[in-house]
Amino acid sequence: MSAAQSTATHVLVIAAHPDDEVLGCGGTIAAHADRGDTVRVLIACEGESLRYGQAGVGQRAHSAAAASILGVEPPVLIGFTDQSLDTVPQVELIQALQDHVGDHAPDVIYCQSGCDVNSDHQALFRAALVAFRPTVESIRAFLTWYTASSTDWAFPRSFTPDTWVDISSSIDRKIKAMECYQSEVRDYPHPRSCEALRAQAKFFGSQVCRTHAEVFQTVRRVESI
Repeated sequence: MSAAQSTATHVLVIAAHPDDEVLGCGGTIAAHADRGDTVRVLIACEGESLRYGQAGVGQRAHSAAAASILGVEPPVLIGFTDQSLDTVPQVELIQALQDHVGDHAPDVIYCQSGCDVNSDHQALFRAALVAFRPTVESIRAFLTWYTASSTDWAFPRSFTPDTWVDISSSIDRKIKAMECYQSEVRDYPHPRSCEALRAQAKFFGSQVCRTHAEVFQTVRRVESI
């Protein structure tokens, strides 16, 4: 094992729907991949049958294509029905998250925000809090991300970023990955349009004097001094 491999960070990304992982932390995923970190993406819902019927629109293929652009393995699609997580017993959702992590032993977790307007995002966050509580000793940082058209549409608006990740070198890949989700991209000025996503990243970047950034709110961080 090389030195780079032995010091690689194990990253776990927990998304409610296909496209949330790109909207919230696509640039950060690519940045982790660029430095040799191991990234596993879990997507809780299949994200298409409710709106598009049982035939769907090919979200599995879209998510795999997006992951390839970002430089990581295709996501694990757990397969809960879209917009149903608030009806799933929490213990079942917690167990599903734990089962699909396997031997990954995450150092860093990125997850949907519990402040979002979308009830699936809220339910997933609550389950992740239990599934990856402090007894999971490998976890050094647990952060939630900002999802365009959900975090910004919530009330009260209680998402307060405390972490900015510079994605200046990966913003183009984030946008290209989002374009893979053909059924989810909207026309400007919708916040889920590619133009709006790029503008959002520029705005967040300008807050810390970078050209592009993604923002996160810390749930827990453990430091060894």
